[in-house]
Amino acid sequence: MKRLLIILALALAVLGFFLFDLGELLTLETLKARLGDIDAFYRANSLLLIAIFFAAYVAITAASVPGAAIMTLAAGAIFGVFTGTLVVSFASSLGATLAFLASRHVLRDWVQQRFGNRLKAINEGIERDGAFYLFSLRLVPVFPFFVINLVMGLTPIRTWTFYWVSQVGMFLGTIVYVNAGTQLARIGSLRDIASPTLLASFAALGLLPWIGKWIMAAIKRRRVYARWTRPKKFDRNMVVIGAGAAGLVSSYIAATVKASVTLVEAGKMGGDCLNYGCVPSKALIKSARIAEQMRHANRYGLAAAEPQFSFKAVMQRVHDVIAAIEPHDSVERYTALGVDVVKGYATIVDPWTVEIARDDGTTQRLATRSIVIAAGAEPIVPPLPGIEDSGYLTSDTLWEHFVRLDELPRRIVVLGGGPIGCELSQAFARLGAEVSQVEMESRLLLREDDDVSELLRAAQERAGVTVLTGHKAVGFDAVDGQRRLILEQDGSRRTMAYDALIVAIGRKARLKGYGLEELGIETSATVITDDYLATIYPNIYAAGDVAGPFQFTHTAAHQAWYASVNALFGQFRRFKADYRVIPAVTFTDPEVARVGLNEREAEAQGVAHEVTTFPMHELDRAIAESAITGFVKVLTVPGKDRILGVTIVGEHAGELLAEYVLAMKYNLGLGKILGTIHSYPTMAEANKYAAGEWKRAHAPQRLLKLVGWYHTQRRG
Repeated sequence: MKRLLIILALALAVLGFFLFDLGELLTLETLKARLGDIDAFYRANSLLLIAIFFAAYVAITAASVPGAAIMTLAAGAIFGVFTGTLVVSFASSLGATLAFLASRHVLRDWVQQRFGNRLKAINEGIERDGAFYLFSLRLVPVFPFFVINLVMGLTPIRTWTFYWVSQVGMFLGTIVYVNAGTQLARIGSLRDIASPTLLASFAALGLLPWIGKWIMAAIKRRRVYARWTRPKKFDRNMVVIGAGAAGLVSSYIAATVKASVTLVEAGKMGGDCLNYGCVPSKALIKSARIAEQMRHANRYGLAAAEPQFSFKAVMQRVHDVIAAIEPHDSVERYTALGVDVVKGYATIVDPWTVEIARDDGTTQRLATRSIVIAAGAEPIVPPLPGIEDSGYLTSDTLWEHFVRLDELPRRIVVLGGGPIGCELSQAFARLGAEVSQVEMESRLLLREDDDVSELLRAAQERAGVTVLTGHKAVGFDAVDGQRRLILEQDGSRRTMAYDALIVAIGRKARLKGYGLEELGIETSATVITDDYLATIYPNIYAAGDVAGPFQFTHTAAHQAWYASVNALFGQFRRFKADYRVIPAVTFTDPEVARVGLNEREAEAQGVAHEVTTFPMHELDRAIAESAITGFVKVLTVPGKDRILGVTIVGEHAGELLAEYVLAMKYNLGLGKILGTIHSYPTMAEANKYAAGEWKRAHAPQRLLKLVGWYHTQRRG
């Protein structure tokens, strides 16, 4: 009702403006012709005319109709500079605020629901620096003020902030126009006031806030560096701490652009992904998948057989795969690329100095223009009673431990229902272990939609995993040398004996030992950075798991580009890290792959959306391969084919997702996917059929009825 009343009031105001031809009254010629009569009325009824003028000015500004410039001149001509400026200043700000509120109440919710995902960065910028941006716009009359009023109403800027910034920002322009009104006889047109020179002067004035911001940033930088002595010369252009994905890419980029760069690594080259995460887990998953296929070979018309294997050989294959990939991330390769690779522990001594405790026992100090912290993450180990004596393993330690075993542990408990916990639980269960997966929340893969969690739970149970959701680990004990996990559910406790315990409840950024505390670099769960990945020191950057917000190898490499380029060339231009399209895959069977929003996130964020689903059991290739479990789910803008997010569950879901990642990156809708030829029979056709489902749901029914009638007539 409020919206309808606002729309009705605005419509009546605009209609009245044109119906009564008020535009003819608000012209320079009319003002000059009637100035004598108006002046006489003002002398006789000064307060009344001021009140009428004030109300009329507010109404014109609030309705966003033409005439404010002429009214401002009239204020100067009638009231003089002081009174005219006072009246116009408050009337224009009040009218602008009313237009702002009208836009907010009528359009903001609709705009934010429809375009909220695209406007997220703008909204965050307005919340942070809205007053600054508005003040700059108010100083530059090149931008129509009524447009500014309406557009700002669609943003989250506060009403009071909008009012007082408008009041201050428009003040200088108001004085110029009011003063011009006192010389009305000399003015032939508005161009005599808003001359190119004057507009250029205002544009230059509009730069003042930006210059001020730059000066404040320079002062802030000077203050941050005040207690440190800057080196007179530098040994390196960049020092990178950590040789995981982020560190390797950062140093590679630096070497490519001929910068002098040192890469420091205390552990193994390749970081977590190569040695403890992505690579070994996928090698294990492949062996487990083959074992499962042998066990169920009858699905393919073959004789089923229980797989016979050496667990030691399986684990040795995992290490062989790591060894085969190691040369890609090796010291030798990066040295050949021009990177100075140093094995040792790095500590940041001051903003330009890194001290390295080298593996050979020596200490080295390097003065460097910039630093990239790419220290990665480590497993989270909960502080549960008895955990130190529990013999727990993590995703970092299990590979070295298991390769020494002759037999697969019979009873394995996995703590954690996230991607790592699900992948390891399923793989070890398929290899024949009795696996219990414990998750304190109500379902697995908590970030995914309910239907994804349910489908994956069923897959885990088919693989032989005992899934215990809603169970909280509260401690450990041992009876007769048998280690046990103590669980709690709904207030009651139970114990579970195990032969191997894997803690996979998540990973945390490595923040200790690099000198961050001594430098005052802010940290919470990660190193705190700005949009450009810089810390409080503009020459020190962070990338990868240590910076967050994602813990994926591909996002670490993605961030590394921004961190290294900004560190090396930030004095010319800096780039904001772009997180708009981030894919993620859980490599269970079936795989779970996602990019963008899912239903839970869209609903939580209030993003309007439609859901289109295509089930894998209708796909020819999936049927041929007995891989019918899963679906493609696409979220789109209501009535549009623009993709908000995609979730794929099924075989090769990670590969299938790439098409949607590309589409979202370059704003290609489902119509483009539908119009693309996909080879038959392939799993990728699922993407085309999902697009077809959307098209079918949005078919123009009235047109189809007309076409049907046309064909009927053609048949006679």
